[in-house]
Amino acid sequence: MQSEQRSDSWAGKTEPGVEVNTAPALVLPDDPHNRLLVENVHPPNWINPIPASRYNLVVLGAGTAGLVSAVGAAALGAKVAIVERHLMGGDCLNFGCVPSKALLRSARAVYAVRAAEGFGVRMAGAFYVDFAAVMERMRRLRAAISGNDSVHRLTRLGIDVFIGHARFLSEDAIEVGEQRLRFSRALIAAGACPASLPVPGLAEVGFLTNETVFSLTKLPRRLTVIGAGPIGCELAQAFRRFGSEVTIVSLDPQLLPREDADAAAVLAAQFQKEGIRLALGAKILKVERRAEGKDVIFEREGRRAEVVGDELLVAVGRAPNVEGLGLEAAGVSFDRSGVKVDAYLRTTNRRVYAAGDICSAYKFTHAADAMARVVLQNALFFGRKKASALVIPWCTYTEPEIAHVGLYEQEARERGYDVLSLTLPLREVDRAVLDGGSEGFARVHAERKTGRILGATVVANHAGEMIGEMSLAITAGLLLASVGKAIHPYPTQSEVWKRLADAWNRTRLTPRARRFCEWFLRWRR
Repeated sequence: MQSEQRSDSWAGKTEPGVEVNTAPALVLPDDPHNRLLVENVHPPNWINPIPASRYNLVVLGAGTAGLVSAVGAAALGAKVAIVERHLMGGDCLNFGCVPSKALLRSARAVYAVRAAEGFGVRMAGAFYVDFAAVMERMRRLRAAISGNDSVHRLTRLGIDVFIGHARFLSEDAIEVGEQRLRFSRALIAAGACPASLPVPGLAEVGFLTNETVFSLTKLPRRLTVIGAGPIGCELAQAFRRFGSEVTIVSLDPQLLPREDADAAAVLAAQFQKEGIRLALGAKILKVERRAEGKDVIFEREGRRAEVVGDELLVAVGRAPNVEGLGLEAAGVSFDRSGVKVDAYLRTTNRRVYAAGDICSAYKFTHAADAMARVVLQNALFFGRKKASALVIPWCTYTEPEIAHVGLYEQEARERGYDVLSLTLPLREVDRAVLDGGSEGFARVHAERKTGRILGATVVANHAGEMIGEMSLAITAGLLLASVGKAIHPYPTQSEVWKRLADAWNRTRLTPRARRFCEWFLRWRR
């Protein structure tokens, strides 16, 4: 169902060679919130401007990397054009961070009500989850936020906004429809899309991805999630809390395969406590449609098994959008993993840079933002800032959250560091105990001799808020001793970092040093 087209003062006022966007984006369901969203991020009757003779910067893609670079360049006085073929705001606004976190907040509210008796709160009667209202809230909030990424805002900032498909014509020009945009520098920020899964029968049966799951208005009674990464885990927990029967099927032997195994184990225990069934280390053989639902047939530990659901959610990662951009014509090298860039985010065409999901292993909004700022310095002002020097934290927003920054212990050892890893369970942190969230832990990896922080992981409620302190410490090259000098309010969960710094300080108290202290203090009596 398409959003309705609107008749407004722009209608029919075309210039020769100017493309009119007459195909509004497909956003379901068709309601006032989604119509506002489309009006902001893909106006149905938008008329592309007449191109300037030459631009300082042309940006392909209006996700986070594209928007940050375009707005930043325009603020600095550059002549900027940005091209988007689908929805301004990209994955983050439309299908990622914004809608998913709105759902997760509702899911936390549901879980808080169910867990209320453990805090001495007695429920007078039954309650139920109005899934349609949950999704309506998400659409309302997303539409409200969309003004920040809107065509209208960028136009007010002096940016030429083109809606349509862009492709390179040469090393210094692209086309949008019949219009040609010439540039001094260009940024490829076309993002990524849900990765495909070559399983027999899957396409025929039909499935959801993160780009379609937020269009649901009715809660599936049974949901099978294929994939145990961040997207799969977050949505699995949310839908379970809303009332779906949820099963996760994944080839990986643990949840969140990139994360610390101990952290993944804490999350697995929580999932099992909530009634999420886990089929990990499973090879999916085929998918079939049956009278009772969509049947996923898999092999696990040498045995054949199956799970039937009303909906399938495929969440097996993201694939860069490199097709159809004419990258060959621009002399830009790429492969299935994305556009090839150097440490400065420059492609094999010295005029063209790339940022965000299309060229980075770190497919996070905040990483795209940081990379766009690197491009601004390097592309417009002859900067030599290295994206490889960025310290990028990340967080999976399950409950508990799992956040990490820097190196894991094994990575640090492989790089030749003499690593000291320190762990503090949250059951030893008063605030976590009082809040009823003491199942997790904080772990820090540091150079044994100096205490320089190499990496950190935290499993806790609000871990995403807590990891910022370690991210700053690593970025600034701080030692654990410096973190230990900071005074944290009591009681807070972030006090865990000071406790870990104290633990490192205690490792410096060797038997010889202790004997000296004892002798000195006896002398001082």
